[in-house]
Amino acid sequence: MIVDRDGNITIIAQEKASVKTLVNNIEIGYHKYKDYHLIVRLSSLEKILLKDIIEFLRLSNNHRAEKKSFVIVTNQADLDQMPDELVVVPTLQEAYDIIEMEDIERDLGF
Repeated sequence: MIVDRDGNITIIAQEKASVKTLVNNIEIGYHKYKDYHLIVRLSSLEKILLKDIIEFLRLSNNHRAEKKSFVIVTNQADLDQMPDELVVVPTLQEAYDIIEMEDIERDLGF
């Protein structure tokens, strides 16, 4: 697990372990990330299935309930199959754009 910070955003990248292991590692160290918007980059994994993305559902719901963005980046998944409760985008730039839009919505009270 590779962790990088960019202002109020934490980017977590996974290189080799399974998605389930990544979710577990994020949950264990969550106290370090809870005050930041989170981008989880799965770009280095070969094929991402719907069941892999669903592993992030509880973590995403909890993080978003605290008024923080949670975005998954992968170009290896069928984006049409992704549940509406999760934000999944194909590029890192789109993740930044989503966070910016959600910040504006929060500022406006939506």
